[in-house]
Amino acid sequence: MTADWIGAFFIGLLGAGHCMGMCGGIASLLTLGEKRSDRLPIVLVFYNLGRIASYMLFGGLLGGLAASLSEFSTLNHALIWLRLIAAGLMIVLGLYVGRWWFGLLKLEKIGHKIWSFISPFGQSLLPLKKTWFALPFGFIWGWLPCGLVYSVLTWSVVSGSALSGALVMASFGLGTLPAMLLVGYGATRLKNIQQSLLFRHFAAIFIILYGLYTAYGAVSILSSTW
Repeated sequence: MTADWIGAFFIGLLGAGHCMGMCGGIASLLTLGEKRSDRLPIVLVFYNLGRIASYMLFGGLLGGLAASLSEFSTLNHALIWLRLIAAGLMIVLGLYVGRWWFGLLKLEKIGHKIWSFISPFGQSLLPLKKTWFALPFGFIWGWLPCGLVYSVLTWSVVSGSALSGALVMASFGLGTLPAMLLVGYGATRLKNIQQSLLFRHFAAIFIILYGLYTAYGAVSILSSTW
């Protein structure tokens, strides 16, 4: 599954423009409320560690659940079909990143009702009274409905184990880390690059090609079992 970890990292890296739009304002809000400039790096690191930890928890739970079910049933064949669905979501994600089709937004709506119950817990931590409060704040904000996260989570389901599922999401989170750290400092130049037409199209094509590669692998396995 190493290829999935690498793919998840690059999707996080290239899709970070979406993260900057959804979570960048939160990271900026944390730094604006921080009076001591020497604590800014620590606040941003804690926030992002919490965010990535929540991704890993999701990935581990889903990967472990799917692996357990496959051990006690004949779901191995079904997991291959799920991998094919995951590949399809990658292509949908690529179309969204390229701004060619916005069907991914429908996926984000699924989590909005749950988010309405969770978000008050994160808001109650602001302004941060202690630096380490950024850690649970980031963990809660990791539940923010995000089609990019949901798309990569489907890989965790078919990763084969709880550990692999967690590592897929950790790789994705690390890919988003550079942009999220820099946006906390108001790095508008990076944001402009991430949202430029050339970068968006490059990222979109990469993600779509990786989705097609994943789909090809799943179809090859399915065809060998027929």
